[in-house]
Amino acid sequence: MKNLVILISGSGSNMAAIVQTAQREDWAHRLNARVSAVISNRADAPGLAFAQSHGMETAVVDHKAFSNHATPREAFDAALMAEIDRHQPALVVLAGFMRILTAGFVAHYAGRLINIHPSLLPAFGGLNTHQRAIDAGCRFAGATVHRVTAELDHGPILAQAVVPVLVDDTAQSLSARVLAQEHLIYPQAIRQLLLA
Repeated sequence: MKNLVILISGSGSNMAAIVQTAQREDWAHRLNARVSAVISNRADAPGLAFAQSHGMETAVVDHKAFSNHATPREAFDAALMAEIDRHQPALVVLAGFMRILTAGFVAHYAGRLINIHPSLLPAFGGLNTHQRAIDAGCRFAGATVHRVTAELDHGPILAQAVVPVLVDDTAQSLSARVLAQEHLIYPQAIRQLLLA
């Protein structure tokens, strides 16, 4: 069985879309794959309750617990890797996981670590993507599924979805349309990787 471990920091809407797609399409039998765990860096992440209600194992590795270490990011990543590795993942899926990962973490999961970003990469890496697209006068925005590399929001593109930027768009209205597309393309990209 190919195990997927999903990392979240908040509501986990992309995680929920992946889980619901996996259940609807019966990935366990058709792809020999399952979501084996959902891990968050925040104990109060609402997505954990969704995962638990769908019978998935959950865990919390709180990044704040490592703030007193000499190298807090490295210490957090080491603890997170230990938790992830218990599940022997075929894929580690970042779904709204709001931590920048160290190069050592990325190297540990090379070829197995993917992310979704709310812009048409390589444009608008980082935060505030929707407002930045509006401010730049973009006519289109969207979402990108990509392999994770040590460089933030870079790496080979696996899938993209495009939405128009409307004249009266706000960051919130554009975000909602992009998120709807994220919920479609992320499960599709994972399915393709599992079939490869």
